[in-house]
Amino acid sequence: MASFTKSKLKAARDAITKKDYKAAQEAASQVLEFESSNYTANVFLGLACLELGDHTRSQQAYIRATESSPDQPLAWQGLARFYERTEQWQAYTTSLRTLMDIFMKADDAIKCAETLQKYLEVQRERGTRQDISNALRLLLPESPLYPILSTLPEPQPTAPSTSLSYIIVQTAIYNSLPVFEELVELLEKDETEMIKREVDKRRMRLGAGRPEQIKSEVHCEVQEHSKLPELYNEIINHPNTTDELRRSTEAKLLQQKLQLLVALPVVGDKLSLKKELLSQVQSLCNGMVLLAIPNELAWIFYMESMDVYDIDEYDMSVLRRYMKVFPSTHLTQLLRGYFDYMQIPLEEPVEEEGRPPDPLDAALASDPVSTILEAFSYLSNSIISHRITSEVYRMEEDLENAIKTAESGLQLTSKTVNDYGKPLPKVKRAFQVTLALSLVNFFPPKHHIRAFTILEEVLSQDPNNVHCLLSKGYILQSRQQWKEAEGIFETVLKLSPEYDMELESLEEKAWCIVKDGRLLEGIDEYCAIIEDIDKEVGRDDQKARAYWRLGQAYWNLGDEHKETAYKHFIASLKRSSSFAPAFTSLGIYYADYVNPPDLDRSSKCFQKAFEIDAREGEAARRLAEGFSNEREWDLVEVVARRTIEGEGGLEGGMAGTEDATSRYMPTNAWAWKAVGVVELSRKNYLAATQAFQIALRADNDDFVSWQRLGEAYFRSGRQAAAIKALKHALTLREDDWICHFLLAEVFKVMTQYSEAIASYQTALELQPAEMATLLALAEVHLIYSRNQSLEGFRSRAESSALASIDVCIDIIEKSSGFRRIAWKTAADAVYELSKASTFDDTELVAQTLLSLLSYISEGTTNDIQGLISFPNLSTPESVDGLYALKVAVAAYDHRTSLDNLDNIAAASTYFDLCTALVKLSTLTEDSEKKASIIKQAKLLLQKSLDFDPLNSSYWVMWGNLHFVDDFEVAKDAYIKALERDSKNCVIWTHLGLLYLYNQDLEPANQALYRAQIIDPDYVLAWIGQGLVATENQHHTDSYSLFSHAVDISSETSPADLEFAKRAFEKLVDSSNKHVIRESLLPPFHALDRYCKRQPDDPAALHLLALICERLDQTDLALDLVTRSIALLEKTYEETEDQSIEENYAMANGTLGRIRLASQDYSGAVAAFAVCLSLLSADNPNIRSKIMRAHAQFGSGLAHFKQSELEAALEMFETCLQELTPDMVAVKGHAIILLAQTLWALGSEEARETARNQLLECISIDPQNVTAMATLAAIGILESDDSLVDAALTEIKGLTWDKILELDPAQLVSQLLIQHYISQGREKEALSSAQRGVHMDPLNNDAQKTLATLLLQQKKAAAAASIIKDGAQDDLDSTLSLKAIATVASTAETPLSTAQKAIMLAPWKVENWCTLAYIRASHKQDNTV
Repeated sequence: MASFTKSKLKAARDAITKKDYKAAQEAASQVLEFESSNYTANVFLGLACLELGDHTRSQQAYIRATESSPDQPLAWQGLARFYERTEQWQAYTTSLRTLMDIFMKADDAIKCAETLQKYLEVQRERGTRQDISNALRLLLPESPLYPILSTLPEPQPTAPSTSLSYIIVQTAIYNSLPVFEELVELLEKDETEMIKREVDKRRMRLGAGRPEQIKSEVHCEVQEHSKLPELYNEIINHPNTTDELRRSTEAKLLQQKLQLLVALPVVGDKLSLKKELLSQVQSLCNGMVLLAIPNELAWIFYMESMDVYDIDEYDMSVLRRYMKVFPSTHLTQLLRGYFDYMQIPLEEPVEEEGRPPDPLDAALASDPVSTILEAFSYLSNSIISHRITSEVYRMEEDLENAIKTAESGLQLTSKTVNDYGKPLPKVKRAFQVTLALSLVNFFPPKHHIRAFTILEEVLSQDPNNVHCLLSKGYILQSRQQWKEAEGIFETVLKLSPEYDMELESLEEKAWCIVKDGRLLEGIDEYCAIIEDIDKEVGRDDQKARAYWRLGQAYWNLGDEHKETAYKHFIASLKRSSSFAPAFTSLGIYYADYVNPPDLDRSSKCFQKAFEIDAREGEAARRLAEGFSNEREWDLVEVVARRTIEGEGGLEGGMAGTEDATSRYMPTNAWAWKAVGVVELSRKNYLAATQAFQIALRADNDDFVSWQRLGEAYFRSGRQAAAIKALKHALTLREDDWICHFLLAEVFKVMTQYSEAIASYQTALELQPAEMATLLALAEVHLIYSRNQSLEGFRSRAESSALASIDVCIDIIEKSSGFRRIAWKTAADAVYELSKASTFDDTELVAQTLLSLLSYISEGTTNDIQGLISFPNLSTPESVDGLYALKVAVAAYDHRTSLDNLDNIAAASTYFDLCTALVKLSTLTEDSEKKASIIKQAKLLLQKSLDFDPLNSSYWVMWGNLHFVDDFEVAKDAYIKALERDSKNCVIWTHLGLLYLYNQDLEPANQALYRAQIIDPDYVLAWIGQGLVATENQHHTDSYSLFSHAVDISSETSPADLEFAKRAFEKLVDSSNKHVIRESLLPPFHALDRYCKRQPDDPAALHLLALICERLDQTDLALDLVTRSIALLEKTYEETEDQSIEENYAMANGTLGRIRLASQDYSGAVAAFAVCLSLLSADNPNIRSKIMRAHAQFGSGLAHFKQSELEAALEMFETCLQELTPDMVAVKGHAIILLAQTLWALGSEEARETARNQLLECISIDPQNVTAMATLAAIGILESDDSLVDAALTEIKGLTWDKILELDPAQLVSQLLIQHYISQGREKEALSSAQRGVHMDPLNNDAQKTLATLLLQQKKAAAAASIIKDGAQDDLDSTLSLKAIATVASTAETPLSTAQKAIMLAPWKVENWCTLAYIRASHKQDNTV
């Protein structure tokens, strides 16, 4: 067997050599048939199959070979070749990696190197960066392959080996620097992409933080586990590394560590790592700075992380070296500027002679401050640049920028501490000192509160800081804490400061002594100071201040020392002519002490002081007072605004500060008050409000500021705030009438008229006879009256109008200068009174009107001569609305006789009189007199137009006066009005109504539509649209439009009456089959509102009585129609108009019908008799005949109810005789009533006559279903089947639609059903009921009839399905039927339904019976 195997293997080898792979495959296969695990056979088979393209068998053979002998390389090499040829690169690299391990174990360095080189090549071509990195790491010393690879001979560049199959590996083993460089490059790219990818992913998460925070977290996570630092160190420490590569690698290492340092948090478990990194970074930076390596990041970190208090404590040699190493950076530019500003030499030692000067030095020498500021604009993240710049700003006294820069520096310091994890307390304290010193001197004392807090913090750490102590002393001085301030300055003196500070401390201490009241001690101190300071050269301002303060000390000693003080003030100005306080003191001296006062000199001194220093508040205040006394308000504003600017303005000198008005206390409140008054006079209310608010922050108890603030709020429309401000002002001064007056004005605007009247009256109590208050009180009474009238409070409106007239009479008596306004208001109030026809207190009204008339001494003018006459007022009953209107006309006329100031006032005067005359014309029945009034009104209106042709209201009135008689003139007038006010809905409405009146419907509709667009709530426009719809026969739209007009109207309008009229017509229309009582409620409410405000409209009262009659409110209907009759009777007595007589007769007919319904039969007969007496039987007018027939019907029924049957028959027969043949419908009703009356007589003859009358009626009107039904009913009562059949035959001859049209109440259907039931024909009765529901599905009565029949036939389920919730006025009966139909239900539904029916109509016995039946049924079911 062994020989067979060998022979076959030899044959396979020979075949492979000859490339006869088929034979090799067969030979190897034969061996494997006997020895399946033969290693060599599997290898040969794998190779043969691979060459033959049988990849599956090839792979299987190689795998079997590797499994049988895993340490043999031949099968692995074949497998690798297979994977390479089939391009299975992942498996290929895996097989190569296995071969490297096999060769390593076999100590075959060359084979191992060759395999590794292949591995590197395939990874570079096919692998990822991570795969390449892993491959490269096999070349490093920590690789397990490194020991065997290191046995390779060192490459000889001059004598290269014969094979290049492993030269790359051989070179890398002896020079690993390129490997490290390649690894660094790959890892840098990987980490960069990983950070970007992770940041982008986290930014899309919900609740993600700020981008900087996310980036920091990702940097921390990635770089904390990064291998780059190790590789950087390998490159840095590698012997083959060049200096250039080492420097660049060190820079990368520093940047990487610094990024991680900044990303790590300062708390938690990362703190130790952060400290370790800080130490490493510091070590790197220190080394680079020491060696002067040009790595700016290292230098910046080195300088920024230094914790020093003074800028001088920075290592100047380091700064100089930085400037040499980086000569073109912005920080170098800033440092050179600072060195030049502080006169610090740039070189140490001094520059050698002959060296050319640095051009940058020459540029900086000209303006170092500009250089520093220019460079600083590029160094927003540098601590040292902020320190230098803030210090330079402070030294240059640019305190605002010093504050901002120091604040920015503090923020930057905090950020740096957080980033580096290294505390910088000295740097922070340095910024705080700069900030505090700047705040103390920046518009003092606005920022003292903030500065004091900072100073306390600094002094707690450095109690001997002289600058801070001095600043604290200044703050205490501004607070007038003189003892404490003196102690501070004594502390400074004990610290032996520099001479300048010592002198400053001595002076401030002496000033504290003076201000503390120890004047003589202070004078001695100042004398000693002046003696020393006068020896000094310069110091002019300090000398001037010392002399001035000494003068102030003498001034406070008393009058005997004023002259000495004056001499010292002069001495102060001699030392410095620009020392403003000395000028202020001199001004006070000339104004208050010199006798007589030298106001000219004092004013000049104050002006000089204010010109020099706007912070001289006393000088400014006295200047402003002087200018105000001279009425120079523009100069007052200039002084006040400059004073405000001098104290820092709204923002305390900090431009862009938000909410500055609530942060900084104003120093000169008077200036803000002055500005507020000026802005208030200019109607800049927001600015005025702000000014008064700021003034009140300085003095919260200033009454004038609160009062003016309230006025500013009021003028700007902030009424609630105005009330609060004015009420607060009154708590400070209750007896100020102006404040009460302003409060009343606010209440008036807010329509709180009662409160306004009370405030006006309080103001009058404090300031009697004040015309402005009286006029305002009269006006608010008038406005209140109009408002009460609109709300329906007639009695209150009357009282308010009378009160307004009384106040006007008081004004007329007390002042002649305001009579025109008083007469205007009085006339308007009387005109308002005239809108009511009667008065609640006629005696008081008469007395008030007579009092007003007594002032019209000259009588009427020619304008109304002969147009009005006043009746005798011997009885108060003669005072009515017409009389009041005549008084209003007289008052308006008297106003025209008064002098007018201008054309506008004259035009208004004549227009008011014209308006009153137009109203008077509507109440005048005499046509000639009415025409005269209208003619005079036109003349007056013409005068108004002559005086003021631009007033659109006058043109509207002109159009109204020509509305009926001259279409073109009226149209031109309305168009002229529109030219002056094109967005006035009233004008557009009048124009639309004009077109409507002239039957031009299209332009009418367009004009009214335009009015609706301008003001959708203008009622008259909707009324006009409704009238247009009526003219177009769009009655449904008309009804909707009038309904909407009523809905949006808050006052009496024609819409109420028109809507009620149309709604009533719709409800009584015979074609309206389904009328429910609830449909009458909207017109009832609308008309009730109208009648309450127009109680003298007889037509409205009559219509409301008709609606109440339909609602079964007979008592109210009786009262309304009685009032209507009284008004008609009064009008008829005055005019004797035929139409009024007819309306009077109609109203009496309604009265008789209502009395008949209320069972007042005798009263009904009397009312009908009046109606018949006024209507002639010979009158051919169809309306008159119908009213006579109505009265005769009613009178006949009344007689019938009184058992006066003969009289009833006489009335009915008379009615039939008077009716003409063409009045078929009316005659049919009369015949039916006559038949019913005859039947009631009971005699056989009368009943026979009744039958004949009905038969005659049917012959005349074959479609009179009511007569047919009545005849059938007689047949049923007499059991006369032939009569019933005859009547039903006639009825059945009509179609159901015709029957429904003629009998919408389905009386015939009910009659048929009852007839069928009486004959026991239940199916036919049910069929008839079903047909009735089918014909009129909405008829609730038909549904109930059908349901009742179904219940009688014990078909409860069918009945329940039929019953629906019916009309609201009959819902209880529907619910009762529904409860009975569902009684079989086990639920609580039938019981609750029956209870609802009782709640709706508890007076109906049927509902209680239903409830009892349901409870009994449920009880029986439970028992069973």
